[in-house]
Amino acid sequence: INAEYGVQISIQIHTYLTDDRLLLLYLFILRTDKKKQKMYLRGIYKRKWLKWMLGVGIFGSAAFNYGLRRTQAKSLEESERLKHERNADLKAHIPTREEQLRNLKNKKKFDMLVIGGGATGTGIALDAATRGLSVALVERDDFSCGTSSRSTKLVHGGVRYLEKAVKNFDTGQFHLVLDALYERKTFLHLCPHLSRKLPIITPCYTWWEVPYYWAGLKIYDLLSGSGKLGSSLYIDREESLRRFPMLSGDDLKASVVYYDGQMNDSRVNVSLALTAGVHGAVVCNHVEVVTLLKENNTVTGATVKDTINGEIWDVNAQVVVNATGPFSDSIRKMDEPNTVNIINPSSGVHIVLPDYYSPEGMGLIIPKTKDGRVVFMLPWEGKTIAGTTDSSVEITTNPSPHENEIQFILDSISDYLAVQVRRQDVLSAWSGIRPLAIDPKAKDTASISRDHVVTVSDSGLITVAGGKWTTYRKMAKDTVDMAIKLGELKPTNDCITSNVRLIGSNGYTPSLFCELAQNHYRLKHQRHFFNKANISQDIAQHLSHAYGVRAFLVCEIAQDGFGKRLAHGYPYLEAEVVYAVRYEMAVTLIDVLARRLRLAFLDSQACHLALKRTAEIMAGQLNWDKKRIEKELQTALEVLHTMTVGRQDEDTSHKSDVDLTVVSGGDEMKARAIEEYDASV
Repeated sequence: INAEYGVQISIQIHTYLTDDRLLLLYLFILRTDKKKQKMYLRGIYKRKWLKWMLGVGIFGSAAFNYGLRRTQAKSLEESERLKHERNADLKAHIPTREEQLRNLKNKKKFDMLVIGGGATGTGIALDAATRGLSVALVERDDFSCGTSSRSTKLVHGGVRYLEKAVKNFDTGQFHLVLDALYERKTFLHLCPHLSRKLPIITPCYTWWEVPYYWAGLKIYDLLSGSGKLGSSLYIDREESLRRFPMLSGDDLKASVVYYDGQMNDSRVNVSLALTAGVHGAVVCNHVEVVTLLKENNTVTGATVKDTINGEIWDVNAQVVVNATGPFSDSIRKMDEPNTVNIINPSSGVHIVLPDYYSPEGMGLIIPKTKDGRVVFMLPWEGKTIAGTTDSSVEITTNPSPHENEIQFILDSISDYLAVQVRRQDVLSAWSGIRPLAIDPKAKDTASISRDHVVTVSDSGLITVAGGKWTTYRKMAKDTVDMAIKLGELKPTNDCITSNVRLIGSNGYTPSLFCELAQNHYRLKHQRHFFNKANISQDIAQHLSHAYGVRAFLVCEIAQDGFGKRLAHGYPYLEAEVVYAVRYEMAVTLIDVLARRLRLAFLDSQACHLALKRTAEIMAGQLNWDKKRIEKELQTALEVLHTMTVGRQDEDTSHKSDVDLTVVSGGDEMKARAIEEYDASV
């Protein structure tokens, strides 16, 4: 075969160098008997140049075939590897909440007890478990119920921190940016289905801003090193308006585009908790710390309470870690009542607008508003989120956005958009509390750090506070290192979390949604019969991005009769509620609708309409009685109310221009939802 390829290649190379009739004769060689082939080949070898070209052709064809076979072998190996990883991920046992509670009660003593189930706490649990330590984690509410689910959804190094570092020659800010840029690269590698790179446009309305922002963002690229997501670039006015059509063209000179990461924050947080559970950590949500246990003035554990059934018991540990974010001081005061607070809370408000406020795949940053704050406008989950504010706030469990803060965001973005910005377009609004920390051992106690702080009390309680979502893994590593040193623990290995991919990531490919759409269907229950429907593209893409390879399990549930959409115009399926209960430790309505499906954050009214059916499904899965259903509906409506109406102070003169009659009156909403559920049953 190689000889034939050699003759063909030789002839093709010399098509324009030899007589056409001679070439036809050579081609004929391949179609004649062996005796004539020998005769013709003798004639070929008498011509030295043809003999040489024949050898080159044979060698070239052999090299080509070798390379082709190597490529095919590598492709086959890659395919087999992905298949193996995918099967391993799908077969991984994720302990249920009941199993984890039994483990928490039966274990005599853990190496570490982590208080707090946010990004930092679950990151610590995963780090410790993968080092071979026995670790338990308890969370008063649900994983990511606080700040970790109310972020700007960016995985970033911090452009504004870099600006401060350069302007003020602040090495602390500079190292913060460097660490965050390194962690950004790792973050996107660990959960590719839950994160992506996002280009962000920075409009320039004066000529001096163009070189200023371009130079700053080029430094940002340089510091990113091999983790650079894309090169920042200058674009003129026309290209700016083409890429971001909603941008106001009045006085626009040009723009600079740079790249950062984006994520689904609460789903990453839940995935961290589940992955820690797969690696042996005992993680429990809805378990509250009542008091700390002490022996010889040393913290040795905690008394905890299951907030679902009220059961109380003790958990003993060699080291106790306080990773409760904004609530860090409340745990520290359990240890030392007179201790000085280290948390300086800051409010970050975000609003959700329809998708037509921003193009798909392009964000907007306003580097400096009228009062000097930074405002983002980013596409996320089919909508547009805008924020954030940065103002002082009191620490509460469910912070509610202030109407003035919502209006500030609307006013800020309206100055830069060509479309009319209306208050009634706000689909949802939420407030998160940033736990900015002050190092109690620092000489300058007035200095508030954007970096994280790890401190140890006299009784041995470790507290980690501050930091940002992007650097959760580094915060966890520093905390576990401190715990090992303090408790003289014996890990089996060093930190390996930079290579531990989250559940659902193993075997994931960007084309996964195509497999879901081609190979699965959903069975929808409609009155007295089931209707079979395809997995549409929007549903397939949502499932692949939210669950990774475990989307196949969701599709299997959808084929069992839970294939209907929960809310009109959204890709969320009833099957996801069942999956959240079975595999993701969801036990309340808000656990599902806010932190597993994100519907509460995207559209509070659509979420309200989905409450009834969600309650039906969860009642069937968890054996709820009518009293429990009513309690869940009440709690869910109270949370949704904080996401629908902005708070108004008594002395404020500002009034919203939207009709709030449909969303005001929490009692009426509760009664209506309960009546709807009773009627459906």
